Amino acid sequence: MLTVLAAGLSFGLADPAAAQKSKITVQAVAKAIVVTQLSFFKVDDINFGKIIAGTTAGTVTVAPTGVRTATGGAKLAADPSVRPARFAGKGTNNQGVTIALVAGTSTLTRIGGTEKMTADTFIIGSTPTATLTTVPLAFRISSATGIFTFPVGATLRVGANQVPGKYSGTFTITLVYQ
Repeated sequence: MLTVLAAGLSFGLADPAAAQKSKITVQAVAKAIVVTQLSFFKVDDINFGKIIAGTTAGTVTVAPTGVRTATGGAKLAADPSVRPARFAGKGTNNQGVTIALVAGTSTLTRIGGTEKMTADTFIIGSTPTATLTTVPLAFRISSATGIFTFPVGATLRVGANQVPGKYSGTFTITLVYQ
């Protein structure tokens, strides 16, 4: 049976009159960030991934390392797109910076609906890790070039019987160069 299929395939490819021609055009996005002195920008958004809501409330946490865990009624579905948020900037070596959240929580709203979830407990991937709050944390830029990156994880509060759908929200980090 495999031999017949292969022979049929060879015959189809060898007959140019049987081949249909089509032109398909696809667009892709090209991005670039030009880093300047005293810059700060988002590299990636946090993605909590696919979640299965249970009959009881639960949480989903994405650590700064990208490891995802769940508690309570929230269950994790396989999802390779899970990641912490990532930020970057450029100052000078040994320059001090402070980093803080504008608000301690973020509300995610279901796209096309009004249902909500809350993200909180934002953790910066420093050494050691630290909880980001509205109170600024002090850091020093240790790279010789002054370029730095850091990840931020958080905990998502999933309600009991949370309505299925895509949820989206924002959170804002303020960085002040000293």
